[in-house]
Amino acid sequence: MPNSARALPLSVRTSTLAAVAVLALAAGGCSSGRTHSDAKGGSGPSGTPSPASPSGAIAVGPGPQGAYTVQRQPAAGSCHVRHTADKQPLPDPTCTPGATNPKVTPATLKSTICRSGYTKDIRPPVNITGREKKANAASYGYRGPLHDAEYDHLISLQLGGDPNDPRNLWVEPPSPGHRPGAGPNNPKDVVENRLKAAICSGKADLTKAQQAIARDWTTAEAVLGLKR
Repeated sequence: MPNSARALPLSVRTSTLAAVAVLALAAGGCSSGRTHSDAKGGSGPSGTPSPASPSGAIAVGPGPQGAYTVQRQPAAGSCHVRHTADKQPLPDPTCTPGATNPKVTPATLKSTICRSGYTKDIRPPVNITGREKKANAASYGYRGPLHDAEYDHLISLQLGGDPNDPRNLWVEPPSPGHRPGAGPNNPKDVVENRLKAAICSGKADLTKAQQAIARDWTTAEAVLGLKR
């Protein structure tokens, strides 16, 4: 310490050192102890979930339950049906982005979706999905007969979709050519069957198939390079 500084009274020297310390912290920046979410997702300062990470990633749902409960649906009128060029209905990607079943992985295919009867074992009962379907029809503003619309898993159970996550279910209106009162007509089912066969035979990757069907079922096979 310089002689001039030693000559100052102790109280003055203490105040001067404290001021210098404050200036140093301000210049270098200091942390309040609060952490922000990282790029891979986590919790922000308020504890809210961060946006999902990689592009194309699909949320993972809670999976099969021993006892299902009615799930809350999006607000009435907040979801909007999209259509392909040939008028096939597609869901609102904000309301219905899809969700996967955590029990279905590349390592568990033989004991899950490639096992006969698996989807029947995990499907929610009608007394649950019936109430959800009615609420989801209001979410999408669907006013047609519910009998003619399918409460559809965007990523089907046989492709590893979550059984009752509201992000993976929507009231799908009839496809073109539908006869009123005839019940659902969903050509998407045929595509789902072919994708499952491709996955179980090793011709298609599970995750890529889930992403393709969630994006647009009418182009899923072409995206995966599968021949019809």
